[in-house]
Amino acid sequence: MDEEITIIDSNARNERIRNFFINNKRKLIITVSIILVIIIGYLSFEKSKETKKIKLANQYNLALIDLNLENKEKTIDEMINVVKSNDTTYSPLALYHLLDNNLIDNNDEINILFNELIENTNLENEIKNLIIYKKALFNSDFVSENELLEILNPVINSDSIWKSHALYLLAEYFYSKKEMQKAKEFFRKILVLPNANNGIKIESQKRLNRDLGE
Repeated sequence: MDEEITIIDSNARNERIRNFFINNKRKLIITVSIILVIIIGYLSFEKSKETKKIKLANQYNLALIDLNLENKEKTIDEMINVVKSNDTTYSPLALYHLLDNNLIDNNDEINILFNELIENTNLENEIKNLIIYKKALFNSDFVSENELLEILNPVINSDSIWKSHALYLLAEYFYSKKEMQKAKEFFRKILVLPNANNGIKIESQKRLNRDLGE
């Protein structure tokens, strides 16, 4: 008797399952299709990113190899294209290469490339802060006090590891302009900064003791 009940229950359960699939056949097909499309789309996207990364790496490396006076303009164009690709690895490297080799003379053009990285490239916060600091360093010889402060504001108003570098740049900027009180203020800020770079803190203390009468 028990065996018969078990067989009946099993048959009933199988029938319910079969009916479920029959009644929901269309929905199940659509659901499975959507899942497959999502998986295929994701894999295609990842493959596309990998292909783009390899292409950028090749473009960057070839530009490095081909750099000489005869094809300088070609190298510049290649590096600018890499910067504008907004790749988190190769875009900063391309800009650094342009700067380190003095390949672009136009300051406005260089600042456009800096802004491309800062505003349009999905960089980690500290990498972005480093690029902001490098932009300020590049501009410090020819921009006004307000312009330099505007560039550095995102860093000096944060807890970034580059904050002490930014403050030191401002302190030296004001020192070079003979604005000693402003220079003192920024050197002092470095000394009380919890995560200040140790070397910068030492140099700030030296500057205060030796040159600013403290």
